Amino acid sequence: MPFSLPRFLAAAFLLLAATCARADVWQGTVTWVTDGDTLWVRPDAGGRARKLRLQGVDAPESCQSGGAQARQALIALALNQRVSVQTHARDGWGRSLATVRLRDKGGEDVAARMARQGWAWSYGRGRGPYAEQEAAARQARQGVFAHAAEPERPADFRRRHGPCTRAER
Repeated sequence: MPFSLPRFLAAAFLLLAATCARADVWQGTVTWVTDGDTLWVRPDAGGRARKLRLQGVDAPESCQSGGAQARQALIALALNQRVSVQTHARDGWGRSLATVRLRDKGGEDVAARMARQGWAWSYGRGRGPYAEQEAAARQARQGVFAHAAEPERPADFRRRHGPCTRAER
């Protein structure tokens, strides 16, 4: 393929932007769990709790089959736990997308655990960041994969039914 200056400059700009982009990293305590992939964390530095969406996974909606169990699994795993948070961006609902790690459990990735327990799907339909954990849960028939029927992905559920209405906090 011949050299293209516009393509080269565009690629260089994207690389520079990605290099300069800084994720916000901070510590805090989980104070509330909204559903299987959304939680609130109060920063150790003070201030109000922040609403976070686990990066890379999608848990069942609260009104979807498995939604209440996914929320309970996240409560059991993370509520009142000290965590390390790395925020990446915001989603369409204003939540910060974040990697959340349990500080008192060796830095365990909360999203990875939710996928491994079968309470969340990895984004990317088998190719996402937690595809290996999702595959292990499917193989072991854990969480939403415990039944013979293939569970409906949350994104497909939202497309068919819209978002659940609930009091978030």
